[in-house]
Amino acid sequence: MKGFLHQLFDYNFYCNKKLIEQCTALDEVPEKCLRLFSHVLNAHHTWNHRILGKPSEFEVWQVHDIGRWEDIHYENQRTSFEIITNTDDFNKRIEYQNSAGRTYANDLKDILFHVVNHSTHHRGQILSEFRTSGITPDALDYIFYKR
Repeated sequence: MKGFLHQLFDYNFYCNKKLIEQCTALDEVPEKCLRLFSHVLNAHHTWNHRILGKPSEFEVWQVHDIGRWEDIHYENQRTSFEIITNTDDFNKRIEYQNSAGRTYANDLKDILFHVVNHSTHHRGQILSEFRTSGITPDALDYIFYKR
């Protein structure tokens, strides 16, 4: 399980890093992309903090300056790898409150998978917005990562 989760998070890191590089190289990043990628970073941070039992430092839809993305992304990845490396029971239930204050509990493995899946979902929206804005997005499919 650890190896599989490390690989998923490595793929997530790779894709987000490529997206950060592509956005940084643009003269102007579409506003929707700024908002969506900030949300990806915020959600990853929030889930890490829920797992660790700490309060989140970011609001769910807080928009970050593009110059901060790389640092936030790196810290998210480092923390997730640390969580995975130090976990012996991925079936452990994690209790947390959502952004509306409602309490839930999910297995750690499901939360970790959700982080990657959530990021993939919003990256797809960002790449679609790129195309709508006349920007050719980098290929971020899993198979390209594995080649």
